[in-house]
Amino acid sequence: MDRGNGGVIGPLVLYPSSGIWSLKNVQQSNTYLATIFLQAGGGSGGGNSTANSYVGGGGGAGGQLTKTSVLVPGSIYAITIGAGGAGTAGAGTSGSASSFATITTVGGGKGGSFDTPAGTSGGSGGGGAGRAVTETNLGGAGTSGQGFAGGTGRSDAAVAANIGGGGGGGASAVGANSPSSGVGGAGGAGNATSITGSSVTYGGGGGGGAAVTAGAGGSGGGGNGGQGAGANGSNATANTGGGGGGGAAYLGGSNSGGNGGSGKVIMSIPTQIYTGVTTGSPTVTTFGTFTILQFNSSGTYTA
Repeated sequence: MDRGNGGVIGPLVLYPSSGIWSLKNVQQSNTYLATIFLQAGGGSGGGNSTANSYVGGGGGAGGQLTKTSVLVPGSIYAITIGAGGAGTAGAGTSGSASSFATITTVGGGKGGSFDTPAGTSGGSGGGGAGRAVTETNLGGAGTSGQGFAGGTGRSDAAVAANIGGGGGGGASAVGANSPSSGVGGAGGAGNATSITGSSVTYGGGGGGGAAVTAGAGGSGGGGNGGQGAGANGSNATANTGGGGGGGAAYLGGSNSGGNGGSGKVIMSIPTQIYTGVTTGSPTVTTFGTFTILQFNSSGTYTA
């Protein structure tokens, strides 16, 4: 509704005046919309610090979201890039959240290890480990709307060559169970976004380690699993949020799961109102009538 002077009547807000609450109209600010893509850091693959026969589950990809956000001119918006989980000769580490203002994604779950055989829940869940004992090691759960669960590892108390780790969950698919004796599950596929004008896939799960044939990392930066005796899992690709590959200690030996990939935040802002005021050194490009900011490290944007 026009007020007669070009202003727009906004919502009614209560204001205190001499102890009496009164209603006043508040003129709306010149807000605008931006599209925000968020990718959290991926979890590491599982590792082993003992001399036992074991293979690790693949790390789960970091949670992924695309949201529309209302920006207020003059406001400063914080962007946090989640770290990938560090692979170790042991249990490994889950990934960290990425965020834009109050919009937050969940870091990827770590893959199952010798000491912690089940995969950990996260944005996408880590895959379960395989061990030379009689047990079923499930993958961790994913977060609804952000990623999928990890796969189940294969254990065998009688034949160590039969063990295989489950694949870590990805942004668009579950991690595969160990499909047969001695084979690791593949990491779940990531999800493609065209926010920059080109289709790029992020958030692939890590492949499970295996005694014979390791699981492949999922599309979107997931690391491959380790294969054989004392093989480390492969690292996920940086700034994809992929999960690290599970390590392999078939017939014993220390090994590490692969590192999870760090996350990313991408903003798409109408060029005519883009301010150019940032910290964190984002990559700036244009696509049609929009300016695209890609943050690979934490920073801010001033609307």
